[in-house]
Amino acid sequence: MLNPVMNNTKWNELRLEMYELTPTPAWSTLSTNGYNYGPDREWFYHFREGGYQDIVHVDIHFETPSQRELVRSALRKVHVPGEETPEGFRVFGYLQDGQAADYI
Repeated sequence: MLNPVMNNTKWNELRLEMYELTPTPAWSTLSTNGYNYGPDREWFYHFREGGYQDIVHVDIHFETPSQRELVRSALRKVHVPGEETPEGFRVFGYLQDGQAADYI
């Protein structure tokens, strides 16, 4: 069973923080129906298209170590459930029963 850990307000905060970064990081999502979307770099319109209710997680990718630090700093500002990965960061929209997550 999937349990929501994000709401529209937090998704919007994340979207706007990523939109403000230069260059904007690429992102990809996994939906509750199993569909993988991305990568995409357009945070203002594309990310919110269709709403947020079906995002299991979003992966945020970086290209350089300095971009990683910019993304990390922006994520800390928003304080979202997620984890750091070798490719970037994963922000959770849902967690499985028994799955735990730290906040970035």
